[in-house]
Amino acid sequence: MAQQNSFDIVSEVDRAEMTNAINQTIKEVRQRFDFKGSAATVAMEAQELVLTAEDETKLRNMNDIFQQKLVRRGVPLKALSYGDVDPAGGGTVRQRVQIQQGIPQDKAKEVVKFIKDSKAKVQASIQGDVVRVSGKDRDTLQDIIAKLKAKDFGIHMQFSNYRTN
Repeated sequence: MAQQNSFDIVSEVDRAEMTNAINQTIKEVRQRFDFKGSAATVAMEAQELVLTAEDETKLRNMNDIFQQKLVRRGVPLKALSYGDVDPAGGGTVRQRVQIQQGIPQDKAKEVVKFIKDSKAKVQASIQGDVVRVSGKDRDTLQDIIAKLKAKDFGIHMQFSNYRTN
Protein backbone atom coordinates (compact mmCIF):
# COMPACT_ATOMS: atom_id res chain seq x y z
CA MET A 1 0.00 0.00 0.00
CA ALA A 2 1.30 3.46 -0.89
CA GLN A 3 2.31 5.92 1.73
CA GLN A 4 -0.25 8.67 2.42
CA ASN A 5 0.79 12.14 3.66
CA SER A 6 -1.59 14.75 5.01
CA PHE A 7 -1.86 18.09 6.79
CA ASP A 8 -4.66 20.14 8.30
CA ILE A 9 -5.58 23.75 7.59
CA VAL A 10 -6.85 25.33 10.81
CA SER A 11 -7.56 28.77 12.17
CA GLU A 12 -6.96 29.14 15.90
CA VAL A 13 -6.07 32.00 18.19
CA ASP A 14 -3.95 31.48 21.30
CA ARG A 15 -6.29 32.59 24.12
CA ALA A 16 -3.40 33.15 26.55
CA GLU A 17 -1.68 35.56 24.15
CA MET A 18 -5.01 37.31 23.59
CA THR A 19 -5.48 37.72 27.35
CA ASN A 20 -1.93 39.06 27.72
CA ALA A 21 -2.52 41.60 24.93
CA ILE A 22 -5.75 42.74 26.63
CA ASN A 23 -3.97 43.18 29.97
CA GLN A 24 -1.14 45.15 28.35
CA THR A 25 -3.65 47.35 26.53
CA ILE A 26 -5.57 48.12 29.72
CA LYS A 27 -2.32 48.92 31.52
CA GLU A 28 -1.17 51.30 28.77
CA VAL A 29 -4.58 53.00 28.54
CA ARG A 30 -4.52 53.70 32.29
CA GLN A 31 -1.05 55.26 32.00
CA ARG A 32 -1.60 57.44 28.93
CA PHE A 33 -2.36 61.13 29.38
CA ASP A 34 -5.03 61.29 26.69
CA PHE A 35 -7.01 58.58 28.54
CA LYS A 36 -6.82 60.18 32.04
CA GLY A 37 -10.15 59.74 33.82
CA SER A 38 -11.46 57.66 30.94
CA ALA A 39 -13.59 54.55 31.36
CA ALA A 40 -12.03 52.88 28.30
CA THR A 41 -11.91 49.10 28.67
CA VAL A 42 -11.36 45.90 26.73
CA ALA A 43 -13.22 42.84 28.01
CA MET A 44 -13.16 39.27 26.75
CA GLU A 45 -16.41 37.34 26.65
CA ALA A 46 -16.92 33.78 25.35
CA GLN A 47 -15.96 34.17 21.67
CA GLU A 48 -15.75 37.93 21.39
CA LEU A 49 -14.16 41.07 22.76
CA VAL A 50 -16.02 44.18 23.85
CA LEU A 51 -14.22 47.53 23.51
CA THR A 52 -15.81 50.45 25.37
CA ALA A 53 -14.80 54.13 25.44
CA GLU A 54 -16.31 57.64 25.80
CA ASP A 55 -16.23 58.49 22.10
CA GLU A 56 -15.21 57.00 18.77
CA THR A 57 -11.83 58.73 18.77
CA LYS A 58 -10.80 57.15 22.08
CA LEU A 59 -12.22 53.83 20.91
CA ARG A 60 -10.14 54.01 17.73
CA ASN A 61 -6.98 54.98 19.68
CA MET A 62 -7.51 52.14 22.14
CA ASN A 63 -8.07 49.74 19.24
CA ASP A 64 -4.75 50.86 17.70
CA ILE A 65 -2.97 50.15 21.00
CA PHE A 66 -4.68 46.77 21.22
CA GLN A 67 -3.69 45.82 17.67
CA GLN A 68 -0.07 46.78 18.34
CA LYS A 69 -0.04 44.49 21.38
CA LEU A 70 -1.58 41.65 19.37
CA VAL A 71 1.00 41.97 16.60
CA ARG A 72 3.86 41.95 19.11
CA ARG A 73 2.48 38.77 20.63
CA GLY A 74 2.07 37.04 17.28
CA VAL A 75 -1.74 37.02 17.23
CA PRO A 76 -2.99 37.51 13.66
CA LEU A 77 -5.25 40.51 13.06
CA LYS A 78 -7.14 38.56 10.38
CA ALA A 79 -8.59 36.43 13.16
CA LEU A 80 -10.63 39.42 14.38
CA SER A 81 -13.78 40.73 12.72
CA TYR A 82 -15.01 44.09 13.93
CA GLY A 83 -18.66 44.95 14.38
CA ASP A 84 -20.31 48.35 14.23
CA VAL A 85 -19.70 51.05 16.84
CA ASP A 86 -22.89 51.27 18.91
CA PRO A 87 -23.91 53.77 21.60
CA ALA A 88 -23.86 52.26 25.08
CA GLY A 89 -25.12 53.38 28.47
CA GLY A 90 -23.57 56.35 30.27
CA GLY A 91 -22.65 58.28 27.13
CA THR A 92 -20.14 55.70 25.95
CA VAL A 93 -19.70 53.75 22.72
CA ARG A 94 -19.15 50.03 22.38
CA GLN A 95 -17.70 47.83 19.66
CA ARG A 96 -17.90 44.05 19.55
CA VAL A 97 -15.04 42.10 17.99
CA GLN A 98 -15.57 38.46 16.99
CA ILE A 99 -12.63 36.09 17.51
CA GLN A 100 -12.37 33.54 14.72
CA GLN A 101 -11.89 30.00 15.95
CA GLY A 102 -12.02 27.44 13.17
CA ILE A 103 -12.55 27.95 9.46
CA PRO A 104 -16.11 29.04 8.55
CA GLN A 105 -17.95 26.63 6.25
CA ASP A 106 -18.11 29.01 3.26
CA LYS A 107 -14.37 29.77 3.49
CA ALA A 108 -13.60 26.06 3.84
CA LYS A 109 -15.51 25.38 0.62
CA GLU A 110 -13.58 28.18 -1.07
CA VAL A 111 -10.26 26.66 0.08
CA VAL A 112 -11.26 23.17 -1.12
CA LYS A 113 -12.36 24.58 -4.50
CA PHE A 114 -9.02 26.43 -4.83
CA ILE A 115 -7.10 23.23 -4.09
CA LYS A 116 -9.15 21.22 -6.60
CA ASP A 117 -8.73 23.94 -9.26
CA SER A 118 -4.94 23.75 -8.82
CA LYS A 119 -5.06 20.32 -10.55
CA ALA A 120 -2.64 18.84 -8.00
CA LYS A 121 -2.91 15.16 -7.17
CA VAL A 122 -4.26 15.70 -3.66
CA GLN A 123 -7.61 15.29 -1.93
CA ALA A 124 -9.11 18.04 0.21
CA SER A 125 -11.96 17.41 2.62
CA ILE A 126 -13.82 19.51 5.17
CA GLN A 127 -13.90 17.98 8.65
CA GLY A 128 -15.88 20.27 10.93
CA ASP A 129 -13.96 23.54 11.09
CA VAL A 130 -10.75 22.01 9.69
CA VAL A 131 -9.75 21.29 6.09
CA ARG A 132 -7.62 18.15 5.65
CA VAL A 133 -5.44 17.81 2.58
CA SER A 134 -3.91 14.44 1.76
CA GLY A 135 -1.79 13.08 -1.05
CA LYS A 136 1.02 10.66 -1.86
CA ASP A 137 3.79 13.16 -2.61
CA ARG A 138 5.16 15.44 0.11
CA ASP A 139 6.45 17.94 -2.47
CA THR A 140 2.94 18.33 -3.87
CA LEU A 141 1.58 19.02 -0.38
CA GLN A 142 4.27 21.65 0.18
CA ASP A 143 3.37 23.26 -3.15
CA ILE A 144 -0.27 23.40 -2.05
CA ILE A 145 0.79 25.08 1.22
CA ALA A 146 2.81 27.66 -0.74
CA LYS A 147 -0.14 28.38 -3.07
CA LEU A 148 -2.53 28.74 -0.12
CA LYS A 149 -0.15 31.16 1.61
CA ALA A 150 0.10 33.23 -1.58
CA LYS A 151 -3.69 33.59 -1.95
CA ASP A 152 -5.66 35.76 0.45
CA PHE A 153 -8.88 34.10 1.60
CA GLY A 154 -9.64 36.84 4.16
CA ILE A 155 -9.04 34.50 7.10
CA HIS A 156 -6.01 33.47 9.09
CA MET A 157 -4.82 29.99 8.19
CA GLN A 158 -2.33 27.76 9.96
CA PHE A 159 -0.98 24.48 8.65
CA SER A 160 -0.70 21.79 11.28
CA ASN A 161 -0.73 18.06 11.84
CA TYR A 162 1.67 17.38 8.95
CA ARG A 163 2.08 13.62 9.03
CA THR A 164 2.76 10.43 7.14
CA ASN A 165 0.38 7.47 7.49
